[in-house]
Amino acid sequence: MILKRLATILTTTTLLFGLGSNFLMAQLLPRSSSGLTTQSETVPVPLSLEEAFPFYVSEVSPGRLRVDWFLASKHYLYRHAFKFSMTAAATGAGQAGTISVDFVLPEGMERTDQFFGEIVAYYDNVSVDISLTTVPGPDSILIIEYQGCADWGFCYPPQRAEHRLKP
Repeated sequence: MILKRLATILTTTTLLFGLGSNFLMAQLLPRSSSGLTTQSETVPVPLSLEEAFPFYVSEVSPGRLRVDWFLASKHYLYRHAFKFSMTAAATGAGQAGTISVDFVLPEGMERTDQFFGEIVAYYDNVSVDISLTTVPGPDSILIIEYQGCADWGFCYPPQRAEHRLKP
C-alpha cells in the first residue's frame, strides 16, 4: 500500500516536471547485483542429464543392438563425440579387455558450434545401430560415450554410460 501511494506521488511529481513515466518505473523495479533491472532477466537452468539426453538400448537381432536417444527440446548431441566399445571378461581362451564395435551413425545437421566450430549435430531423436564383433560373454558391458549441449550455450561434459549385455 505504501509503495502504491509512493508510486502515485512520484508519478504526479514527475509529470509536473515533464519526466516520462518510464524513468519513474525504471527507478521502482528491483535491481540485480549488477545494478540493472531484473524484470526481463531469465537465466535458463540446465536439465539433468537424464532429462536432456535419455537413451535406451535394445537388441535388434543376435549381435545387433540399437541405441535410441530422445533429446529434450533445443538440445543436441555431437556426432564426433559418439564412441562405442564392449568390455570382455577374462576367459580360458583370452584375456579381459575392451573390444571395439562397429556402429553406424545417421546423417545429422551441419551447424557452427560456439565450442567446436563446424560440427554435425543431432536434434530430437537419434538412433545408432551397433554390430558386435564378438559374442558377448556373461560379464560383457557395452560402453556408450557421447556429449551434447543446449542451444542456449550450456554444454554437458563428455558422458560414459555402461549397459550390461546378455550373452
